Amino acid sequence: QVQLVESGGGLVQAGGSLRLSCAASGRTFGSYAMGWFRQAPGKEREFVATISSSGAITYYADSVKGRFTISRDNAKNTQSLQMRSLKSEDTAVYYCARSRFSWTNRDSNSYDSWGQGTQVTVSS
Repeated sequence: QVQLVESGGGLVQAGGSLRLSCAASGRTFGSYAMGWFRQAPGKEREFVATISSSGAITYYADSVKGRFTISRDNAKNTQSLQMRSLKSEDTAVYYCARSRFSWTNRDSNSYDSWGQGTQVTVSS
């Protein structure tokens, strides 16, 4: 089982930026797609962004498209989520996840490994 550790969360004012990182253990990082999900208080976990195993293909939730950028570095076993123009509605715990597949997908059931999450709070 791969271990995923997120970092980079924190408190930021609306309109600001944050960069989340996720470090993965193991030797097969480059074989699987990765994703970011988030869960706000009282709400279900929702898809944010996903990136294919090679990094060539990315997809975003409509709510973050144009503001967030997902990327990965297979040589370093890391993925990142650059968040810009943050809004109060972006406040949530953000989770890094590894897919069962090499291709991108938005369904959380397609992911078999999850990090502990990192809190992002956007103040208005």
